[in-house]
Amino acid sequence: MASCYILCLFFPQLFFFGVISFFLFKIIIAAPKEKSKAVLQGCAYLTGAEVIFRMTDAGLFYESSKYFIIFYIIFGMFYNGVSNKGYPYFIFLICLVPSIIVASTNIGIDASLRKNVAFVLSGPVCLGISALYCYDKKITMKQILDILFYMALPIVTLTTYLFLYTPSIKDIITDTESNFAASGGFGPNQVSTVLGLGMFVFCVNYFLNSKSNLLKIVNIILFSLIAFRGIITFSRGGVITAILMIFAFLVIVYSKSKRRQKNLIITSFISFIVISSVIWVVSSNQTNGLIEKRYTNQDKIGREKNDVSAGRIDLFVNELQGFIDKPFLGVGASGMKERRLITLGRVIATHNELSRLLSEHGILGIFMLLILIFKPLDMRSTNRYNYFFYAFLIFWFATINHSAMRIAAPGFIYALALLNIRYEKRPIHRKRVIEQR
Repeated sequence: MASCYILCLFFPQLFFFGVISFFLFKIIIAAPKEKSKAVLQGCAYLTGAEVIFRMTDAGLFYESSKYFIIFYIIFGMFYNGVSNKGYPYFIFLICLVPSIIVASTNIGIDASLRKNVAFVLSGPVCLGISALYCYDKKITMKQILDILFYMALPIVTLTTYLFLYTPSIKDIITDTESNFAASGGFGPNQVSTVLGLGMFVFCVNYFLNSKSNLLKIVNIILFSLIAFRGIITFSRGGVITAILMIFAFLVIVYSKSKRRQKNLIITSFISFIVISSVIWVVSSNQTNGLIEKRYTNQDKIGREKNDVSAGRIDLFVNELQGFIDKPFLGVGASGMKERRLITLGRVIATHNELSRLLSEHGILGIFMLLILIFKPLDMRSTNRYNYFFYAFLIFWFATINHSAMRIAAPGFIYALALLNIRYEKRPIHRKRVIEQR
């Protein structure tokens, strides 16, 4: 019994190191043509697993997944290099440096500086390095579907963990606030974000990667289970983001399909809507109707709440004031959190990466935003083959507006929008001409 207890206690750490070692070995032994795929698969898996690793204290430290994603990307750069057209993302990374200098003058060079600066900059650095690596990198449709599948695997694990952690939903739902118990005791915002990403991946598999009715059934069951757990976290951001991603993806796929394929998409979409309606009805039943109040911005007795953003607007305005006070170089990395600690007496982390860039980086923050928004659109003007382009950008933009960049997902998914996806051509079979003599 004691040995089993010890194994269970240390299993998350063993699994974490097993995952890191497995993908590092896979990247090293991969053939040159497969190196990019192996790197992105490793990064995708860590992106999907980051929240479950945090929930179980599996990593070396809280931000471990982000740092290993960066490590894999740099490893990939050593083998594959980067496109010279992606230089704006190198400039983006350089623009992060002044905020460290400003922070050092405000906080002082000690453990607090290292911890706070690393926490707020690890997300943007992960985005910048991932974007630099992925920009215009050629990859096939099959490979991107495999990468998304690797991302979804740990999300299935997370969903299983949530069902085991809270088998009875009705016993834990008492109001319309984000529910930590339904989120496995962890932050509902982060859990909902990752589950929303899982919803999108299995929706993509349902429409594009189900070669048989059995696979369609498997994908829709996994979608349903993940969607249910995402909804009952009572954190709306991840679910709404998933809906927007799915809508953008289906519009692009439908617009690029032939007539026969469009009819199949419409049929599948109708089935998908029916199943989604059933998921909502079940969620409403399990939460005694409270989930409907949550999404209509009401409290548990039906009164409309004053702030639909749950306090995020006040934080946004507060950070804009930081930009107004220090417009040139900003207040420095983690500067607004330090300000709120002084003025309010408690630490309140930002939920919006846009306002953080402005307040902590000043004018450079505006420049970085321009790069992040317009560089992908510039690439899209010459390369319209990425079915997932708008869906990935929507995930990035929506997530950084309700959950900042606390997890690696928005940065890495943003980078995937920059891939140059190629579609395999079907072989042309020609009849052999036999000479008659």
